[in-house]
Amino acid sequence: MTKLSVNINKIATIRNARGGNTPNLVQMALDAERFGAQGITVHPRPDERHIRYQDVYDLKPVLKTEFNIEGNPKEQKFVDLVLDTKPAQVTLVPDGGNQITSDHGWDTIAHKDYLTDIIATFKKAGIRTSIFVDPNLKMVEGAKATGTDRIELYTEEFARLYSSQKETIIKPFAECAKLATQLGLGINAGHDLSLENLAYFKNNVENLLEVSIGHALISDALYFGFENTIQLYLRQLKS
Repeated sequence: MTKLSVNINKIATIRNARGGNTPNLVQMALDAERFGAQGITVHPRPDERHIRYQDVYDLKPVLKTEFNIEGNPKEQKFVDLVLDTKPAQVTLVPDGGNQITSDHGWDTIAHKDYLTDIIATFKKAGIRTSIFVDPNLKMVEGAKATGTDRIELYTEEFARLYSSQKETIIKPFAECAKLATQLGLGINAGHDLSLENLAYFKNNVENLLEVSIGHALISDALYFGFENTIQLYLRQLKS
């Protein structure tokens, strides 16, 4: 079964736009779990423009499902946060401070030594590790050499070309998933997955363990309601 992890960054963005605590981020996370989400994802950035570091400390003791923290481990503050809170999973993303959102995966060959060291640090603390990678067989092979537990396939290109080239664009993702399985790596996926494209992706990428979805899901919730939207996404993963 493919798990749905709800990324709550956009909820924090709405809260921060006005100050105060509306919407209540912790309550929304708990509601997401109650409505069926099997995990909660946050991606704190150095400027704390959405998720604040304090949010992570507030969420950790109350969540009952899998807690996944994404971020760039080259920020020591991020490393310290993860080691202090010990989530179920840390997802390593090579984003820069000025990026609006993540836009590429790791070059797992060029950064092999660095990734190997930081992954060992997290795994020693009992935290499952995942590396954000583009759908490239060489990058999957490189990920295996770092000692990571999982990869997260970066799905922006799939989502962008889905409506016009879905049968072509799914191929590299399916091939990378097949290789990852052969290498003993778990497979996650995320970025711009939506109600439109999720079922097709899941049904064509073998052994998909988890998807992390935020922007599209929160946007859909404005129309369909939060509980109903989570159920709609879960239905896509079961179809």
